[in-house]
Amino acid sequence: MGWREAMSSWPVVRQLRGADRLGRGAAAQSRRYLELTPRTQAADKVVKSICPFCAVGCGQQVYVADGVITQIEGDPDSPVSRGRLCPKGSASKQLVTGPGREYRIKYRRPHGTDWEELDLDTAMDMIADRIIASREKSWEWELDGKRTRRAMGLASLGGATLDNEENYLMKKLYTALGAIQIENQARI
Repeated sequence: MGWREAMSSWPVVRQLRGADRLGRGAAAQSRRYLELTPRTQAADKVVKSICPFCAVGCGQQVYVADGVITQIEGDPDSPVSRGRLCPKGSASKQLVTGPGREYRIKYRRPHGTDWEELDLDTAMDMIADRIIASREKSWEWELDGKRTRRAMGLASLGGATLDNEENYLMKKLYTALGAIQIENQARI
């Protein structure tokens, strides 16, 4: 390619010589731009979701190709966000595809310096044992002669992306355990 051909491919030259005098269309498009295709175009399916970052609950469209998330965009059908996402919501694809995501259960013992991997059954047993111990240690049958039947050592703070059914089940679980400090991030 000669220098004249190279210069004629510059956007400014294309803008001055072509019909796109304002440089808003073809004059601003490079060869590379013309070769690009949207990440959403190759998607096999689009799954509706909700952004997990805050209590707003913006709607998302998750584009999936061959079982892999290729893009996450705002859902224009969402009455909450009307197709818009904040920078955190726009970057939420990294929650599932980022190299720093852990797929194993990690545990660091008290006063320990290293993480160790645990299997799911061991981790669940540890959680259950600690909940039972906290409940037994902090249980109050009564206070000042009045029946309380509560566990002051247990509390729950639900996440912003839990739906009504999940919140209902969490409320029932923690109430059954005797907890009275039950809150949700969406109200804070």
